[in-house]
Amino acid sequence: MNYFVSIQLNKNSKTPLYQQLGDALNDFIQKGILKPNTKLPTIRSLATQLKINNVTVVNAYKYLENKGVVYAQMGSGTYVSPLPLEIISSPLFPEQDKNTLHKEVSISKNTINFACISPSTDLFPVEDFKSVLNEVLERDKGNAFSEQGKQGFEYLRESIVNFLLAYGIHTSKDNILMISDTQQGIDMLSKAMLQYGDIVFVEKPAYHGTIAAFMSRGARIIEIPMDTDGMNTALLEDSLKLYHPKFIYVMPYYQNPTGYSYSLKKKKIILDLAQKYNTYIIEDDYLSDLNYSDQPNISLKAMDDENRVIYIKNLTKILMPGLRLGFLILPEAILGCILSQKHTTIDIFPSGFIQRIFDLYLRKDLWKSHIDKICGIYEKRYHCLLNALDTYLNDYITYIPPQGGLSMWIKLTRSISIENLCDLLLAKDVILSPGSLFSSTQDSSSYMRLSFAAVNEYQIVKGIKIIKDVIDTIITK
Repeated sequence: MNYFVSIQLNKNSKTPLYQQLGDALNDFIQKGILKPNTKLPTIRSLATQLKINNVTVVNAYKYLENKGVVYAQMGSGTYVSPLPLEIISSPLFPEQDKNTLHKEVSISKNTINFACISPSTDLFPVEDFKSVLNEVLERDKGNAFSEQGKQGFEYLRESIVNFLLAYGIHTSKDNILMISDTQQGIDMLSKAMLQYGDIVFVEKPAYHGTIAAFMSRGARIIEIPMDTDGMNTALLEDSLKLYHPKFIYVMPYYQNPTGYSYSLKKKKIILDLAQKYNTYIIEDDYLSDLNYSDQPNISLKAMDDENRVIYIKNLTKILMPGLRLGFLILPEAILGCILSQKHTTIDIFPSGFIQRIFDLYLRKDLWKSHIDKICGIYEKRYHCLLNALDTYLNDYITYIPPQGGLSMWIKLTRSISIENLCDLLLAKDVILSPGSLFSSTQDSSSYMRLSFAAVNEYQIVKGIKIIKDVIDTIITK
């Protein structure tokens, strides 16, 4: 049925003809007569049907595009947009920031801390690091404290090239840029490539600190919901057509907070979409080393044939967080503009001394031996947590085992306030992270993140028993 011929335009109205036409088309869209991704008539055909000027139709389509209800596809035409997603352009999670993130929490030696995502200090490789540190001082003398090149210590970048071969990533030392941590890397990328108001896609739910780093540079954030095997790619493509983001930020393995990992199929789709819609993927390789399954982890960067992936790895987050050392792999097309911005950022280089130490640490294969060690420890904690959840909380929760990483994303199946639960647990010296910390909407309000990074097996079982007792008390009231 041709709905367009029913449009009545009043040439004597004070409302411009293009706006009348746009409002009529918008009415069709809002009523569902014109479905998402439906192609609108060509400018000439609609102008002919309604006996109006081509320019009127052009202006009507632009009017609708500015309202976000249609999108233009070069060489193809104008289409009805999918339902617009919420654009976050103000401080993320304002209520949670006020009431939860800044809540003072007293941590004692008896605290069972399921909120901490960093390793406990007893797992730090202190002796190995002390040995390497002394060897660097003996070898390099005062040069150990000299400034490094504009991209970081050359020999360390060479070591990283070899180190990455085990991840299936082939790159050059010239494409590697040393940074202090992920936040600094994102800040540099944002400063070099984002203009105020540009769009960045992130996962939903997501870690608020990373999103805040984008927003501090004036970016507007759109959250793309996570399925259990990665971003919802159908919604991602619809949103790419409409919003044209500068970056798609993803954490492909053991995503924070969900613990979900991207399937091979999803990774291929996202790479194809980034090429099709001319955008870059920022891949945050946070925890892929902590894999408790028999299946190898394959990064997006290892599959990146079109140089669409900016790869970030924090080398010290699961080693010794206070060292603050990581790196970026930058596609050739954006390497120059990122390097030009590096010198205008605060904390221009990570410590040259730490870079030299870490170079030797990699060359001696101490990284691999340490990862093997802590992976074994964390795998035991992981299975301990699974067993405790199934034993004590099976009637109250659902979850998907992540097969790696440092945390679990748990959904409460009872109508209980997670915030209230957290407050009651605090009084019993148990801390966990409510799902509301990781999204701007209420979608995650029935979830909680439990991390086993800083708790041993005894504390895990004790903590889960306490959680059960508190939930029982809430339910029976």
